[in-house]
Amino acid sequence: MRGRPDGGQKKRLIASLCAVAIFLGFLYVYYGSSSRGAADLGYGSKSLRKLGSSYLGGDDDTDGKQYESSTKFGQDEGEDIVPKTFPVCDDRHSELIPCLDRHLIYQMRLKLDLSVMEHYERHCPPPERRYNCLIPPPPGYKVPIKWPQSRDEVWKANIPHTHLAHEKSDQNWMVVQGEKIVFPGGGTHFHYGADKYIASIANMLNFSHNNLNNEGRIRTVLDVGCGVASFGAYLLSSDIIAMSLAPNDVHQNQIQFSLERGIPAYLGVLGTKRLPYPSRSFELAHCSRCRIDWLQRDGILLLELDRLLRPGGYFAYSSPEAYAQDEEDLRIWREMSALVGRMCWRIAAKRNQTVIWQKPLTNDCYMEREPGTNPPVCRSDDDPDAVWGVPMEACITPYSDHDQKAKGSGLAPWPARLTSPPPRLADFGYSNEMFEKDTETWRHRVESYWNLLSPKIEDDTLRNLMDMKANLGSFAAALKSKNVWVMNVVPEDGPNTLKVIYDRGLIGTTHNWCEAFSTYPRTYDLLHAWTVFSDIEKKGCSAEDLLLEMDRILRPSGFVIIRDKQPVIDFVKKYLSALHWEAVATADSDNEGDDIVFIIQKKLWLTSESLRNSE
Repeated sequence: MRGRPDGGQKKRLIASLCAVAIFLGFLYVYYGSSSRGAADLGYGSKSLRKLGSSYLGGDDDTDGKQYESSTKFGQDEGEDIVPKTFPVCDDRHSELIPCLDRHLIYQMRLKLDLSVMEHYERHCPPPERRYNCLIPPPPGYKVPIKWPQSRDEVWKANIPHTHLAHEKSDQNWMVVQGEKIVFPGGGTHFHYGADKYIASIANMLNFSHNNLNNEGRIRTVLDVGCGVASFGAYLLSSDIIAMSLAPNDVHQNQIQFSLERGIPAYLGVLGTKRLPYPSRSFELAHCSRCRIDWLQRDGILLLELDRLLRPGGYFAYSSPEAYAQDEEDLRIWREMSALVGRMCWRIAAKRNQTVIWQKPLTNDCYMEREPGTNPPVCRSDDDPDAVWGVPMEACITPYSDHDQKAKGSGLAPWPARLTSPPPRLADFGYSNEMFEKDTETWRHRVESYWNLLSPKIEDDTLRNLMDMKANLGSFAAALKSKNVWVMNVVPEDGPNTLKVIYDRGLIGTTHNWCEAFSTYPRTYDLLHAWTVFSDIEKKGCSAEDLLLEMDRILRPSGFVIIRDKQPVIDFVKKYLSALHWEAVATADSDNEGDDIVFIIQKKLWLTSESLRNSE
């Protein structure tokens, strides 16, 4: 048989070549049709994003430099490469939070210490792993229910997760009723309603009329491990605003539910880094069964709360350690009592399941402790207001000279504090006159914004607002009469004016807009971007990435107000079609410089799968 042609081998070769040709043809048809079809509003349900390797796998042979992009506004038209459309991310990414993505942590093989919650802290994708696609809404998505009705119910289709309703069924967190998810106002330690629980805390502190507001002295609250934020929801009627904080943990969607309800909330964790709030920001911190080991690492997490509380601030703690009599709970209670004693906290009240500690008004107690007492007072060169990526320290943050002399924060009660120049204004060299002028300037600007928006909005159209560069918080202050709340964002590399914002009785966070924000998709009704694009151009970051991030966090039918230079406005206009945004109004800045005001609305679009499910 030697020398005879092997007919079997030839047949196998031909069959293999045919199979490869068919496979390549399939890929061409699939991806070609996906990219062409993305221009329509009825997207295919599996339209994939491709920029380097995605979170779902694949390692490109590249050093990543080709993905490093920055923006220069006003360059020659010929140099701009503007996409006619962005592809739609895979439906599995309808709840993508780029800097809190477990898939990213797994794929990048990050070495994280789970015992100290590092896996719940921010870990952002490098440029070559970023998605450059539009996050699709879930199947059957509807325009959210309006406030105040949204406090008590949301559309199930918008957050199609009911595991919390089953897991917490005996605690009245939430109940599924047909197409809606209903929130009775319960919690792990207040099954019979947050309103009654809040009144009981006020009663424990002997506040008049059982009102936790205490005649305007308590305004800003930090709720740690907030669940679906019913505690914060029921504080609003008392003119108290809470920053409801929880990680993206096993109760994954608790913050998503909070924001869908129209309640201020933020994804964060007491882990290894300081929370993104300045020192002395809150009058009260609250933990109801938040499952935090306060004794770990020399009490470092409790000391972080201490940093955030104002002079004389309270920590309301509802947990078995406060009342249970078994050996382990008693041990924890003894050790925790000893720790807070060394921190100079005192028990203000203790009843049933709840203990309330109070922080001292001055530094005197710290100075009177025995030498070598732990925890120590922080070093004099430690900046208690530096928070972006700064590790926590197991030390006591002393008060400033002003607070020591004033024996307190020196703040006016709410609502007077909103327009009263706060003492920490002097940290930036700002005079009272500059503060008052800024307040008045933004009052006029916001009035102008609402005149431009008036053809498009009703009194209840907007609820969750974000000021992406808040400065002194005067944009939010001008909205006091509106039924809205504002997340005031202060850039991490600019003047840390966030402490002035908190001193005005407002809330906010620090952030770097070269990265994704710590929130779910579709959580804000309006974004206000005052020179934000000009700022990231100076930092060498991508304005296209910022536009995609704004689209991610903006609700369908939501609005963007851009106040910036003309080249920025021209740049954004080129992307309107690709983002499925539409221009609403343009106006100049009325002799306030060369800024232009540009208002945009995001269209409501659905994937083909969403359309099928909503029929």
